[in-house]
Amino acid sequence: MNVLIAGGGRTGARLASLLLNENYKVRLVENRRELLGRLHQELPTEVIYEGNPVDPSILEAAGIRNVHAVAAVSSEDSTNLALCFLAKTMFDAPRTIARVNNPNNAWLFNEKFKVDVALNAADVFAHLIEEEMSLGDMMTLFKIRRGKYSVVEEKVPAGAKAIGVPLKDLGLAEHCVIAAIIRDGVMTLPRGISQLQENDEIIAVASMDGLQKLADLLAFPVYPERNGKKKE
Repeated sequence: MNVLIAGGGRTGARLASLLLNENYKVRLVENRRELLGRLHQELPTEVIYEGNPVDPSILEAAGIRNVHAVAAVSSEDSTNLALCFLAKTMFDAPRTIARVNNPNNAWLFNEKFKVDVALNAADVFAHLIEEEMSLGDMMTLFKIRRGKYSVVEEKVPAGAKAIGVPLKDLGLAEHCVIAAIIRDGVMTLPRGISQLQENDEIIAVASMDGLQKLADLLAFPVYPERNGKKKE
């Protein structure tokens, strides 16, 4: 797969490195002198194209006509929008992905500017923090389908509502799938009749609604106060 990345900051450089490790063909376009020196230390020279990422001649030289996806991850929203528009209208790029730097500009990142996927870093981080606050000890391993679903891990505490109830009777069917149960260090693939026990570790795939339902089923019946006293 061929990918063109515009923007050689930390996000662009890290993305390029990850994709190269997966054997993608990567081209990264950057024109800021203060970044180019570092990029040449971190990435193969043939990956880096020096120039303005919204200059059609630079994009042409970087091979934009052969890419399958364009990732606009510069620190300027105007640059990212312009690049997506150029990539689609001038070069027929199949897919454009743009970084949103200022959440107030998120409304601009749509089909009018030829943005297929807009990633708002501030919004993503805020939602992740919100989830960690609201879901107790549940750990989000990673997101799929643009953040609509999460793969999570959690340990079953003593007294949780889900203990001893067949999975098929937990009411999770359309919102959450418990993909694995780890008990005494051994992982098993659960069935509908499987039941959770205290100290089991589970791995689940769930929507946001499913995460809330799962969190309620696995919640501690009592929560410790900071001074060590128990609170009902």
